[in-house]
Amino acid sequence: MPRRAVPLEKEMKVRFRDAALLQTALTHRSFAFENDMPQELTNERLEFLGDAVLGLVVTDVAYRGFPNLSEGQLAKLRAATVNMTTLAEVARELGLGGQILLGKGEEMSGGRDKPSILSDAMEAVLGAVYLDQGLPAVSRLIERLFWPRMTAYVRGEGERDYKTSLQELAAQDLGGLPEYRVQERGPDHQKEFTATVMLAGREFGSGVGRSKKEAEQRAARVAYTRLVSGRGPEPAGAGDRESERRA
Repeated sequence: MPRRAVPLEKEMKVRFRDAALLQTALTHRSFAFENDMPQELTNERLEFLGDAVLGLVVTDVAYRGFPNLSEGQLAKLRAATVNMTTLAEVARELGLGGQILLGKGEEMSGGRDKPSILSDAMEAVLGAVYLDQGLPAVSRLIERLFWPRMTAYVRGEGERDYKTSLQELAAQDLGGLPEYRVQERGPDHQKEFTATVMLAGREFGSGVGRSKKEAEQRAARVAYTRLVSGRGPEPAGAGDRESERRA
């Protein structure tokens, strides 16, 4: 009797021949540790493989799909497509978080919606599809899931890698690199990070996020916009007042 497709297979429109591969892709190391499972049965090796497969396919799709972009623009497009934030968004759309096998501690700390866990699991699932059905099948899946985000990025929509853009602009205009100062607050399951970006010793922007990376990207976006528009650094104490307002 054929087995029933799990929700993730239905969402991806992919039916695994080897169900054990999918099981491994969904097994977080915290679950394995709490259940005395060998390390080989976690999704970490599949994540390593999926990261490489995703990078290859996205590079190929970008190269073929956007013939007018320069090498530098293609590199930025790829970085924006395969980063943790984008992978976590795709994972959420597929309902992946609800199907990951997590340890109790990770579960209680909100692990099902952590960008790092979601993005790693997404890469592991892609690695599993590659092993189960080959490059053509995983290529079709990746293009279907990521192409809308790639075209939105090229149109100027969606999230960009503002840290890289700010670094390039600061080096060109100010002859120096950005420095990020990050503070965190709140319990482990509900952390909030506040990042402040400094250029030549002056504060140019701040941002708040659920992860250090998210907060830094938001701070970089503020600083990048200030530099591009010709505005100077934030007034002294602006970051402190913003933190007090959010408290």
